[in-house]
Amino acid sequence: MGSSARELAAATPATRDKYIDLLRVASLGTVVLGHWLMAAVSVGDDGRAEVGNLLAVQPRLQVLTWVLQVMPVFFFVGGFSHARSYRSLRRRAEREGTRGGLYAAFLRGRLRRLLRPTAVFIGVWGLAALLSQLAGARGGLLDVSLRLVAQPLWFIGIHLAMVAFTPPLLRLHERWGWGAFAGLVVAAGCVDVLRFGLGVPYVAFLNFAFVWLAVHQLGFLRADGRPRRPYVLAGAGLAGAALLVALGPYPLSMVGMPGERISNMAPPTFALLCHGLWLVGGVELLRGAAERWLRGPRVWRAVVAANGISMTAFLWHLTAMLGVYGVLLGIGVRLPEPGSPEW
Repeated sequence: MGSSARELAAATPATRDKYIDLLRVASLGTVVLGHWLMAAVSVGDDGRAEVGNLLAVQPRLQVLTWVLQVMPVFFFVGGFSHARSYRSLRRRAEREGTRGGLYAAFLRGRLRRLLRPTAVFIGVWGLAALLSQLAGARGGLLDVSLRLVAQPLWFIGIHLAMVAFTPPLLRLHERWGWGAFAGLVVAAGCVDVLRFGLGVPYVAFLNFAFVWLAVHQLGFLRADGRPRRPYVLAGAGLAGAALLVALGPYPLSMVGMPGERISNMAPPTFALLCHGLWLVGGVELLRGAAERWLRGPRVWRAVVAANGISMTAFLWHLTAMLGVYGVLLGIGVRLPEPGSPEW
């Protein structure tokens, strides 16, 4: 891994946006760390292990999700990468006169790196679930474990949709620019009006598309060198999210909470979209300082190495967490009360 990362780092073209690679690693790493920190594992009165959510145990900590809920940053990075990749393939196809297979070539290239580790993950856990069922294990901790380790798969589904929609949405972007992004923002807002204002059933699920694709569209804008005033985007997003949470039906937490009537995550809300705008603007404000830091050869090699394992780490981090807690419980370690100083 070290030798490969060193070679890849040395071969990095001068035109590569290293900051985007750093954001990809940092966003997935933050998700992994956040999930480990949020896990409130305890042993009930009946001696069975229970997996809860620290943010439900300590609600005052929910404000931290305004910084640590960074999936919008990952989808923003995805938009940038998808735009660059598709345009590169399009230029090559135009030179070679082979535009007919452009969409298929784009899908193959983008999905290959995503589906290989995902297929291994699904295969291993699918086999484990089957063997557990055949062995007579049912309900209880098994069901909780399977639901927990499968959580990263929602992200895979959203990411696949973004890849599939990149060509038509990129064409809209190249024609309308900020207007294409604004159209998705307006659509997301209209969905919430229909949902909360008029009580229209099921319409909220449309925001799985509108909210995440709007953030993805910001990546297209970044590929064109925008936004040029990220402080405006960050300020508008933060102010919008704060007003919506303070005055509207939206919860404080930007991640899903057990038992909540309304979630900002599932389905996504307009408040989550505002949160995404604030995060994208915020990370763009840090671009200059980060790019200077990335000029260091060791720093860049570390980013390259981390990028090589980031998707695998994301898929397996909850499995690893269950393994660690399983070992601790198996050897009789007393787990501290979630949220306590010992915890």
